[in-house]
Order: sequence, then C-alpha cells, then structure tokens
Amino acid sequence: MINWRVTLRLLAFPIIWMASVQLIFAALSLFVFKDRVVTSFIAPGASLFFIALLLLINLRKANLAKANFRDALIYATITWAVIGILGAIPIILVTDVSIVDGIFESISGLTTTGATILSDLDGMPPTFLLYRQFLQWMGGLGIVIFVVAILPMLNVGGMKLLKAETPGPIKDEKLTPRVASTAHYLWGVYLTITLLCTLAYYVGGMSFYDAIAHAFTTVSTGGFSTHDASMWYYQSHLLLWISNLFMIAGAVNFGLHFRVAHKRSIRGYYDDEETRYFIYIIMVLTALLTSLLLLKDTYTNTLEAFSFSMFHIISFITSTGFGAAGYTDWPPVAGFLLVFVGYLGGCAGSTAGGNKIIRNIIVAKIINLNIKQTIHPRAIFTIKYQGISVTEDIRHAIMAFMTFAAGSSLLFTLLLMATGLDFWSAFTAVAACVNVLGPGFGEVGSNFQPVTDTGTLILSIAMIVGRLEYFTVFALFTRTFWQK
Repeated sequence: MINWRVTLRLLAFPIIWMASVQLIFAALSLFVFKDRVVTSFIAPGASLFFIALLLLINLRKANLAKANFRDALIYATITWAVIGILGAIPIILVTDVSIVDGIFESISGLTTTGATILSDLDGMPPTFLLYRQFLQWMGGLGIVIFVVAILPMLNVGGMKLLKAETPGPIKDEKLTPRVASTAHYLWGVYLTITLLCTLAYYVGGMSFYDAIAHAFTTVSTGGFSTHDASMWYYQSHLLLWISNLFMIAGAVNFGLHFRVAHKRSIRGYYDDEETRYFIYIIMVLTALLTSLLLLKDTYTNTLEAFSFSMFHIISFITSTGFGAAGYTDWPPVAGFLLVFVGYLGGCAGSTAGGNKIIRNIIVAKIINLNIKQTIHPRAIFTIKYQGISVTEDIRHAIMAFMTFAAGSSLLFTLLLMATGLDFWSAFTAVAACVNVLGPGFGEVGSNFQPVTDTGTLILSIAMIVGRLEYFTVFALFTRTFWQK
C-alpha cells in the first residue's frame, strides 16, 4: 500500500531545495549581475518556500518509518517530475517560452540531458544562463547521491537501490559503513572535481564566469553552454582537451574516484575493469571516427581531425553533449556512429547516462559464453567481472535493461514520428533524451524548436525515464506495483 502522506511530506524537502536555489539566484541578479531578472527568481522562490512549509506543517504526523520500497520508487519519479516543473518557472518568466517548452528546458537541465529549445544564448541575462548551468550541476549531483542520501529516509538503503539501478558486482561495495558518510564523501569528490575543472578552464583561457558555468555542465556531463557555439566559442583545442579530461572524470564511478584518492594510487583506475574498458573504447572509437573524417575529406589536417574526433566521442559516450566544429554537417556515417556511442554510456555510479559500460561488458561476455556453449555444449563456463562470478539474476537484470532500452527507443521514436518528424530526426531526438545526451541530428541538429508541443512533452517524459533507467518509472505502470 502506498503511503501518500509520507511521500508528500518528503516531497517538501526537494521543493525547499529548489526554492533556496531560486532565491540565491535572485540575490545574484540583484547584487552581482544586476541584469534585472530578480523578480523572475524571487517570486517563485518565495512561493515554493511557503508551499513546502505548509506541507511540512500539515503532514508533520506522517510516520516515515512506515514507508516501503514502493514509496521509494514513487518518490524518486515524482521528485524528478515536480522539480522539473518548478525549475521551469524562472525559465518561462525570463525567456517568455511556452509552459511545455519551459518544462522541457528545465527537465533537460536537471536530468543533465542538455537538449535545448533556446537560441541566441549569447544575448541572454548572465543570471539566467548561470541558473540554467547550475540546474545541470544540481541534477548531476542528485544522480550521484540521491539514492544514498535521500532514500534512506524511506527506510530503503541507498546502496541497495544503487545496486538495483545499475546491476553489477561492484555495487555491493560501500565507501564507508554508514550511508550518510558515503553521501558526504561523494559530495566532496563531486565538488573537488568541479573546482579543479573551473580552475583548468580559467587557466586555459575562459573568462571566470564561463569557467564556472562550463565546469558545472562538464563535471555533471550535462552539456549546456552559455554560448550558441558551445565549446567552440573560444576556438581553442586546449579547452577541448581540458573538457575531455573532466568529461571523463564525470563519467567514471565516483566511488572509484574516492578509493583512488584514499589509497593515493592512480593505478586503481586501470585495475577497475569498467574504467579500463571505458578508456579502451574511447581510444578505438576515436581512431575510427578520425579515419572516417579523413577518408571523407572532412578535414585534411590529421591532428585537427583527431582532436575534434576525440572531443566528440568523449562528449557523446559520457552523455555530455558539448559540440564543436559543426559536427552536424559531418558525413551521415559519422553522425550514426556518434548516436551509437551515446547508447554505450559512461561508467555506473557516475553522472553519465547511456547503457553504462559495465552492462556492455557483461553483455559481451554473455554473448561470448553462448558462442562457446554452442561449440562445447557439455562444457561448463562462468562469467566473471573483476574476478567475481556474475550471478544469473544479475545477467537477467542486465538483459532486461537492454530490452527496455531498445523497446523504449522504438516506442518513443514512433510516437515522435506521429507528431510529424522524419525518422532520422525523431530517432536521434529520442536517443538524445533517453540517454540524457542532448544533441540530435536532422531537424533537431541546432536545437529542439522544430518539435511540436506534443513531441516536446513526449521527450520530457523520455528524459525522466532515461535518467531513472527505465525500471523505476515503468514499475509504476504494472498491476503488481499497485496490489496490496
């Protein structure tokens, strides 16, 4: 049975979170940037704070101890939807876009997707642009510690849900015995990488404002930019390589970052099977894309082709979605490769989207096992990851996830085509949203303005489904979930 009073009481906390953020940006507009958008932040911020207090007062008798795992799933889904809607209010007030477009932009930010319906970013108020960037940083942080900091309040272990969300043997491991301490350490890792990224961008030639803004969306693997030209605004390959480093950092398991720092041994990255294969895949795909661009005479300079290729491979595989050098005008085969790369995803336990490398590794091992079993039907083979046998239930969970990922992409593509988009535009738009990637091709190559309101709503749902990795959302639509 669902404890709605408990869910609503807990919902007050993320509402207070969003209210506080909007009030902070109202202060930045008034005292720092002085760009006259203060009312677009202070009015909704104050209103949300009042609503949250009413929820806390009226539902103070709700017993959190009575919450169950179903409450956790509902709370996770509703939180993303509600915060996405509330985060849209300043966007609508500042840009005068429609409610549907404003919600799309907000959800795109919070889920770290990076798809946008906005244009002429260079002429927009700096407070608004920084708010938009901060939404992604906030959303990226939420994905890393949401399950280990918030859901334990529901009597559901955060690490337990993290394991259910990203199946694999390494998910059994805690950084510390206490879940709360784990959340604090993850926060520390996230903040430290963000500060280092800000410093690197600033030294690399960005203004201090842009360095902060782009650090927010690089470490969160979000991809929003304060400029229409994205990362190529400064036309600097040095900045592209700095971005490469920190996009990878954001896409590597944050628990691994902590363990490497704690042991003070960088070899920990190589010893981790998922991270090792992640780097191998980037190197191979970069070589492939560089060769394609040179063969198609897109570039004549090998180093330039290599630099742009690596940047875009990393941008897409980490689901960041930064762009440079007019990649939408590359040969179609290059565009298809980038869409495929987006489905691979980053590492589990990171801010990246996609299918996650750990799942791809285990799927490859399952296929290899079946081939060997066909050749040697009487032999007994096992699948191991990090030297540990992968149990049958984990293999089934991973294959189910892959099925959901493929089926969801097909369903959302068909729905989007029904709104009038051609197949390539619809497919890449869906791939961008379910993988929380951002950029698309075809009609949505520049931004998502060509999509109808119905299509925009469909893609907003797709972003939440992709961010919560399918099962959390789809479980709500089963009869079993609602049975007592």
